[in-house]
Amino acid sequence: MTESVVIDCFPESVARYVDDHAIVAVDVIRATTLAVTAVAAGRRCLVAADLEDAFAIRDRIGNAVLAGELGGDLPAGFDMNNSPAELAQRGDVERPLVMLSTSGTQLMLEASRSAHGAFVACFRNFTATARLLADRRERVAVIGAGSRNEFREEDQMCCAWVAELLVNAGYRAEDRETTKIIERWSGAAVTACETGNSVAYLRRSGQLRDFDFIVAHVDDLDLVSAIEGNELVAGESDR
Repeated sequence: MTESVVIDCFPESVARYVDDHAIVAVDVIRATTLAVTAVAAGRRCLVAADLEDAFAIRDRIGNAVLAGELGGDLPAGFDMNNSPAELAQRGDVERPLVMLSTSGTQLMLEASRSAHGAFVACFRNFTATARLLADRRERVAVIGAGSRNEFREEDQMCCAWVAELLVNAGYRAEDRETTKIIERWSGAAVTACETGNSVAYLRRSGQLRDFDFIVAHVDDLDLVSAIEGNELVAGESDR
């Protein structure tokens, strides 16, 4: 089978790829950055399907930090928003993180159904993720979470960077749109996404420290994070 890579967007798109692609889930602002930051710190990280599931996971495992947002708002009873900057400052790494977000966590859970493995990427670990996938030599779908029916700039950028590394390793882009996204973001400065709607939201809501954290932590982790069921683990899954 010829190695190939495709870029797509939105959790509902995952169904097209679960049977024959490894899947990389991308939600740079902020779910996958939060998840990768948790795993890098050695913190256990679990993904919830909805509010009820988040509280059920917390009750089952005990002493967990509930982190996330729904529609941009902090859910009642949660300990923190899905802020990687805040998480990086917390010293309670022995407490598991239970995550919930509008689209990023849905994307991760959908990706976990892949028969060929699922991985979480952000600006912090895109090279490490691409390197592992290039060694595996199989078909790869890199999928952005999207928000409000938009494939956000920062997710396009991260997806493009993963896909470009795979193309440079001999992979074939599966369609013209994948090639166009790679070409658009090849060599772009990480701050090129700051004019997008995600950063505008962070600015309006007084949460720009997360953008500052994200652009200050680019390719700083030699870490691959796989998704096994609803839990993120360091390294490749056994699947």
